[in-house]
Formats: sequence, C-alpha cells, structure tokens
Amino acid sequence: MKKKENPERRNEVEKTLLELSGLEQKALFEKYQTDEEGLDPVQASDRLEEYGRNIIDFGKEKSLAVRIKDAIINPFNIVLLVVAAITFVTDVILADEPSFATFLMLVAVIIISAAISFIQEEKSNNAAKKLQGMISTKLDVIRNGVEIEVNIEELVPGDIVKLASGDMIPGDVRFIEIKDLFIDQSQLTGESNPVEKFTTSDTNVGVTDLANIGFMGSNIVSGSAKAVILTTGGDTYFGSMAKSLNSYEEKSAFEKNLDSVSKLLIRFMLVTVPVIFIANFITKGRGGWLESLMFGITIAVGIMPEMLPVIMNSSLARGAINMSRKKTIVKRLGAIQTFGEMDVFCTDKTGTLTQDEIILEKYMDVLGREDKRILRHAFLNSYFQTGLKNLMDVAIISRAEKEDLSFLKEAYVREDEIPFDFSRRRMSVVLKDKNGKRQLITKGAVEEILSICSFIEIDGEVKEISDELIANAKKIAEENNLEGIRVIAVAQKNNVHGVDVFGVEDESDMVLIGFVGFLDPPKESAGKAIDALRNNGVRTVVLTGDSEGVAINICGRLGFSTEMTLTGAKIDAMNDDELKEACKKCDIFSKLSPYQKQRVVKMFQANGHIVGYMGDGINDSLPLKQADIGISVDNAVDIAKEVADIILLEKDLMVLDEGVVEGRSTFANMSKYLKMSVSGNFGNMFSVLIASIFLPFLPMLPVHILVQNLLNDFAQLGMPFDHV
Repeated sequence: MKKKENPERRNEVEKTLLELSGLEQKALFEKYQTDEEGLDPVQASDRLEEYGRNIIDFGKEKSLAVRIKDAIINPFNIVLLVVAAITFVTDVILADEPSFATFLMLVAVIIISAAISFIQEEKSNNAAKKLQGMISTKLDVIRNGVEIEVNIEELVPGDIVKLASGDMIPGDVRFIEIKDLFIDQSQLTGESNPVEKFTTSDTNVGVTDLANIGFMGSNIVSGSAKAVILTTGGDTYFGSMAKSLNSYEEKSAFEKNLDSVSKLLIRFMLVTVPVIFIANFITKGRGGWLESLMFGITIAVGIMPEMLPVIMNSSLARGAINMSRKKTIVKRLGAIQTFGEMDVFCTDKTGTLTQDEIILEKYMDVLGREDKRILRHAFLNSYFQTGLKNLMDVAIISRAEKEDLSFLKEAYVREDEIPFDFSRRRMSVVLKDKNGKRQLITKGAVEEILSICSFIEIDGEVKEISDELIANAKKIAEENNLEGIRVIAVAQKNNVHGVDVFGVEDESDMVLIGFVGFLDPPKESAGKAIDALRNNGVRTVVLTGDSEGVAINICGRLGFSTEMTLTGAKIDAMNDDELKEACKKCDIFSKLSPYQKQRVVKMFQANGHIVGYMGDGINDSLPLKQADIGISVDNAVDIAKEVADIILLEKDLMVLDEGVVEGRSTFANMSKYLKMSVSGNFGNMFSVLIASIFLPFLPMLPVHILVQNLLNDFAQLGMPFDHV
C-alpha cells in the first residue's frame, strides 16, 4: 500500500541548505566546530559513530525466506491454495476413505509455478546486482592541518575536503575556496550544461540553484575547490529523495490485472459452491451433504485454470530471456507484460534522448551567419589557455580539429593569458604569430564580452559599436538561446602594447567578431525509436529538468509537437484537474524538479494510462518509482537502477519498441491460454452440472476433473513459445 508522502520532511533538507548557504564562513565553522585545519581524528571518529557511514540506504535486501514467500504468494496461487485446503478437509479429514490425490496434485501445481517464478527472479536479480556494484572512492581531506586520503564512506559533517576535476562530491558541501569551478549537476537537476560555482550565493533561489552549495551525486567537470561537508548519507538532498522512495510503494498494472482476475474467480467460487451445494442437498437429501459439498468443490476446481501460474511464469521467463539477448536485464518478471501494456512513455531528455555531451553547434558572425574565422579565434583561445579546460573548450577544440584547423597550434605562441574568474565571466589569451604580430583573444558570456567592446566587425569592416548594433547582437544570442543553444561571444584586439604582463585592464576597446553556440545533440536512434513507439500506439512525452528553450529545440528535432509546453513553475500553479487536462495535449514538460516529474507521471496514470518512465539520474528516481514500468541504463546512478524494473545494458532506444512488442506477445500468449482454458472448463463444468440433475450420483469427482484439466493444460504448455 502506498504511504502518504510527507512534504514537511522533504522540505526540511532544502530549508537547512538554504540557511547554511547564507551563513558567514566564520559562523559556519563555529556551527560545525571546525576550521581550515579540519577536524582532528577523535572528532572525526566520534562524528562517524554519531552520523553513521556516508552511504545512502536504498532499503534492506529481502531474505531468502521472503523471496520464496513472494514467489509462492500470488493471486492465482492463493486461489489454488484455498481450493487445496478445502479439498484436504473434504477428501482427507472428513472422507471415510482418505484420498490425497487431488490435494497433492494441486500442491504440485503450486510448487511448480512458484519454482519457475523464483528461479527466474533470482537470475534477473543477480544480473542486476552485478550492475550496481560500487567502486570504493577516496578523497583528500584536511584533518589536523594534514592532507590525507580518506574513503568517501568515512567522511563526516565538518570535514574540510579538497576537490578537483573529476571528483565526486561526497555529500552536500559549502564551498569556501574555489578556482574556475564547474560542476555537472545533470543527474540531479537535468541541466545538460556544467554549473558555475562561487563561494557566495543569492539565497532567494531554488535549492539546486544555490551557487555556493555542491550536492552529493554531482561531480566536478573543471576547476578545484575546498569545501566543508554539511550533511552526509541519508541527510543529504539526494538522501531525502531516497527516503521518499523507500516509503513509496505502488502495485504495477500487471499486479492489478492479476488481482482483478483472481478476485473474479474467488467471487465466482463463493457464489457457485454454496448454490450447487444447496441445490444438490435439496435434491439428494441430508444424507448426501458431504457428497454435495464435494460436488461444489468439483465445479470450483473444474473452472480454475490450474496451469495459469505455470503458463504465466513460463511466458514471462521466455520474455525475459528474449530481452536478455538484447542486452536487457529484467529485474521483475511482471514488468514484461506491463511493458507491453504501456501506452504513454515518459522520458528524461539529458542522456536519454541526447548524446549527453556538449558539441559546438554554431560559429557565426555578429549577423548570425556562419563564419569559420570565429571558430578559428575560439580555438586559439581554448587551445592556448593553461587553465583546466571545461566541456565547451573541449567541444571547440574537437570541432576545430575536424575543420582542419590543427595547423594553428604551430602558427602561434602563447605569450600571456588573463585567467577566467566569476566576476568577469570571460578569459583571454595573448598570442604572437611568426611575423611577431600580437593579438588578444577573449571569449565569455555575451553580456560580459559586450561590456568590454567598443567596436564591432561586420563583413570585415570594423565599426564603432552602437546601441542598435548591441541590441541586434543580443537578439541573435537570445534567438539561439530560445532554440536551446547556449551562446558565448568572441572578441579580439590587434593593437596590443609591448609589455610582457597583461591584466584585466587590457580587456578594453575590443572588437566583437561573433558567437559560438553549443548543444547537447539528440541521438540518431532516438527519432526512429519514437516513431516506432508511435506506430505501436505508444505516446512519448519528455519530462526534463533542462530549460524550456533547450527542450523545445531537442524535441522539435525529434519530431515532437512544440505547440504546447509546460514548465515546472506553470505546473505548480495548476491544480490536479487542470494538470490532468493539460497532460492530454502537452508532450514537453521542462524545468521540472523530481517531485514535479513524479506528479506529472501520476496525472497521466489518473487519466487511465499505463505509464513507462526512462531515466538515469538522481532526478529521475521518483518518477521511475511512480511509473508502472521503470526503465534505466547500466551507467545510471545506483538509486535509479535500484528502483527500475528494467535495465538496458546499452542505450539503444530501439530496444524499447522491441520490449513493447515482446510484452504484448507475452500477454497475447497468456490471454490465449486463459481464453482456451476457461472457456473449455466452463463448457465441461456446465455439462457436468446438467448431468448431475439427472444422475443419482456425482458424474465426476474432483480428482477426475483435475486430471482432465491438467491433461488439457499440458497440451497447451507450448503456448509461451507460440509466435504472435
């Protein structure tokens, strides 16, 4: 049963981080009883005992006994167990000559069904566990003024850690020193571009927008930092999501279908057995009450599709085997059929529909026209800087090499550079060519570059910049931003004086020459997969934490309708009825928090849809759990793999369409058996019922009916292997 979510508990972590973000550094150190020398070993040991190891508890693993119980206890087996129990009473306890035949046959059917289910579940779970193994990670920590290496699990609140490019952030941290720091928070927020971090922050923003806070689950793309750990393990922002997941349980569509069929059979038995018993009791007299009861049981046994659990589990197991051949791990057998029932497929954008890597999409002059000279200058700036190169620098260098500009590496010599800093939001290099000509090349945020430009180059002619030209340049940048392309400006200056050391004051009177634009591009296979799903009656919907412009751009390329889009802010302003109505028309939801994603999935379910969700980040964990079928990938964060029902070993989205077809084939084969078995059994039992009116004895005993049904069912055991 689903437990009610506690929004107060969820907001507690966010409130704490907002408060800690605004504290002065001295007050922060006093609160955590630490300083720049770090904790001493005794303090660290005491806090480790107090707060526990720095790990996220995704929930306790089920014991062998519980796993066996889960395999045995399913709706159909419960019906069979009830019939077996009644049969044991009538055939063994109350009978003059005890007969175990019917009881033992029913028990054998239950055991076979449970064994098939248990074995397949174990195989799938063991394969999934191999994907979820974590590598032990260590970080540099300052304790007693000495820098030592410590396992991430042993870090505690108050520890001072040193972080560099490539490091995972070991908890929620507050940055106290930074140098050119960019962090990838895409798995937490869905933002594809690295986020710039500072030592101070505006606290009137959302928790994930705090500029001086780093979150567990994110990693450093470039730069370095020193930080104080604020919270660890389950107390982190990431950990608060894990707690919400552990308290959230919902039956799948497959389980609901099983429940409905089993309830129908139980109701039929509850009505049929007493009616038949009373009718036979009246016609055959009081002396035949046991015989009448046995006849009622006979009819109940005869109607039951005894081999359905076996057929069902065999069909699901075969589906799982077929999926494994496509490098797909099925963690829960019932997920195969739910996959087939899915009619709305919700997916995150970053890394799922896109390649999850920044590429240089455009290089253009100030009028928005492609100009290779802009790429040339951007390449010189990125290649010759000595600082840590961020993803945009890597993208520029990669594109320039493809455009055969590598020769420029030998054509220039770097004389000096003006490093990037967060107040200027730009960086410059001073280069000299073989003729001794020197030039200053600067790239950075559009507003910051425009603020240092006195001139603009149009068609090779340098003109004084004007308000009109500035407005036009901004318009070009904004238009690209709306298309989902992140734009930075490039400027240069030739009349560089002859000094050897350059500073920020030299970044003046520059010439704006153009822009470069970056994009996290869609996967080539994504469009084909979406078309294939659409042809099979599955609607694809995008739920992303990225900006609206980026989402519209990517989704437009993949063939989505962009007429209606909704952001997280708009969704918060809607009540459930309004959002349910909007879900009927909108295919693109952007700038969503994990909880907003979960709410959207819930509204699709409220509209009567079977919803699948695919994602690989922390921000996808809640919607993965909410969805009827959760799909993740092998390189997803552990919490996403934990809650997913299906794990793709390769990010080939065409497997999704194949999975839907496989699920529908599995369901069709089970349906064929159910229709054949139940219709045949009803016909047989109706014949027996009519015969009993005219015969002074029972036409058939329960064991006869059971043997007849099982013989018919064994002939249908090939049903799971039938082609649909």
